[in-house]
Amino acid sequence: MAARTSKDSAGQPEATPAATVRTQEYAAGTGWDVGQAAPKDAFRALGGEGMTTPVGPVVHEHPGGYARQIVTKGGLVTEGVKRELEAAERDGEA
Repeated sequence: MAARTSKDSAGQPEATPAATVRTQEYAAGTGWDVGQAAPKDAFRALGGEGMTTPVGPVVHEHPGGYARQIVTKGGLVTEGVKRELEAAERDGEA
């Protein structure tokens, strides 16, 4: 079976465009919003039974003992990172 080619109204195959213009891509910058690069490391201490429950505020240096690293400096802030940071903020207000 022969391969099909698309043809314009004159019966000629379509020509490939000479150049394709790419949209400019910009870095999202540094900050704590989703899609940005984290400006600092972010840790949260672990406590409770089995040392598995996040406790206390987010700190930017390892707090010692058991801790969870939420994001590294320069790492991409994802939905999960943002959710963890907001949860720590809410826990601090309670």
